[in-house]
Amino acid sequence: MPIRILLADDHQLLMDGLIAIIRELPDFEVMGTVNNGKQLLQKLGSTPCDMVLMDLNMPELDGIETLKILSGEYPALKVLVLSNYQQPELIQEVKTLGANGYLMKSISAPDLKSALLAVSQGQLWFEEAQRPQEETNSYFIDEFMMKYKLTKREVEIIGMIAEQLTSKEISDTLSISEFTVGTHRKNIMRKLQVRNMAGIISFANEHNLRRKR
Repeated sequence: MPIRILLADDHQLLMDGLIAIIRELPDFEVMGTVNNGKQLLQKLGSTPCDMVLMDLNMPELDGIETLKILSGEYPALKVLVLSNYQQPELIQEVKTLGANGYLMKSISAPDLKSALLAVSQGQLWFEEAQRPQEETNSYFIDEFMMKYKLTKREVEIIGMIAEQLTSKEISDTLSISEFTVGTHRKNIMRKLQVRNMAGIISFANEHNLRRKR
């Protein structure tokens, strides 16, 4: 029988490319695609699958929360996570939650095929973590950042959120995309265990994280 795989990502162009690559593997069958974690869980309820290829940053229910549910409700399901982040702590968290692999979205088609085949055969596939150069010497720079597992960039964004800057204003200031800002916001809320911007602002005020001008 073919290996039945389900794809979860909120970027259709990326999924189209993944589907084209997977269809080149004769032993795999794409069972469908979904755009977020909630849809993934609903789809699994009606569609038998052997493997999931899942984005880490999804609306409705992100990859981390989805993975927690999958590991409990579908222990036999093999899960490969896709991400733009190479932070060792994040990769370790995904591994601890039961994922079978962690792939960067920049992975080549041959390596993606190798990863899919390896995981389908019961192996693990975790790419070596590499920190961005700008964070190499500043990640966990003191006990505060170590406690909350925040990066220098995340602390910077927390300060901007506390000043009530919009995502557009933050992206312009830091020369990053609004999507990247949104990803940072979600990661910050997850790490701080808050549900909204008010929680981030309260945290920033409590720890005096407003930017110094």
